[in-house]
Amino acid sequence: VMIAGIELDLRQAWKHRRESGITAGLALGAPLLLGSAAALVMLGMPGWMGPSARPWQFVLGVGMACAVTALPILILLMEKLELLRQPLGQRILRYASVDDIAIWGVLALILMDWQRVGKQGAFILAFILLSWAFRHLMRRLAEADRWAVALIWLALCAFGADWSGLHYMVGAFLAGVVMDAEWFDQDKLDQLRHHVLLVIMPVFFLSTGLRTNWDVGGAAVFGMAALLLVASVSGKLMGVHLAGRVLRWPPGEASLIGWLLQTKALIMIIFANILLDKHIITSETFTSLLLMAVASTMLTVPIAEPKLQGIRRQASTGWANT
Repeated sequence: VMIAGIELDLRQAWKHRRESGITAGLALGAPLLLGSAAALVMLGMPGWMGPSARPWQFVLGVGMACAVTALPILILLMEKLELLRQPLGQRILRYASVDDIAIWGVLALILMDWQRVGKQGAFILAFILLSWAFRHLMRRLAEADRWAVALIWLALCAFGADWSGLHYMVGAFLAGVVMDAEWFDQDKLDQLRHHVLLVIMPVFFLSTGLRTNWDVGGAAVFGMAALLLVASVSGKLMGVHLAGRVLRWPPGEASLIGWLLQTKALIMIIFANILLDKHIITSETFTSLLLMAVASTMLTVPIAEPKLQGIRRQASTGWANT
């Protein structure tokens, strides 16, 4: 989660704020609305909403889970497609980065505990002040020393967020947001991401699988997962296609971008784990969200790769004609 925060390039997002804002807003807003509609259907049936949730928390949480794009997985897939360092890949990364900020911001809102609002306010204030000092310190350090300081900073932010009543994952994301990727050697950062995903992700997925529950009934869980998948995929595609029309993108770009932004696996599962930990969703809802996340991620490359090849063929043909 911290690495996802580091990958955010807020300066580029601000530089291209109109394009980034329109695309990220529609790519997030459309699946959020359809996912929230699916959550309203779930509210009418027992066994889906967690015991500690208010209806608005459940609806917003499930809706946002349908809108999530997993930035670390998206980066890996774009590397596989040899798209990451290309202008189009950087645009897609920018859209996903802006959405990431919104996703974790909404999660913080959902987790807001008004009985501990003083602690949460103190954490936010301390984070702002310490971030300024942290950034000042990091600019002065040698590159080799920044890694150790970054890990200490990660631990402090995660502990502070958990102490205040927010989840430690929220603190981890915030820790990464205030770091600049240029502080670290890009090759080493890429290796860290690969090694962390290689070593930690199987263990995380194993523990996640142990939390699944089929008590409502296998058919009901699979049926709800299908409903959430339709809301997630169709909402993301609708939003990105609308952005493409507004911004007058070349043919095929909106479809490619819409499918690449379907990647959900890692971040959505973390998001759903947090909702389950806070008893906002039940384990049955968690299982449906997990199935939806896996399915949407598995669909991404088989559909996106031929679309990317088509765009590349069009570009090479156009270049040859000129």
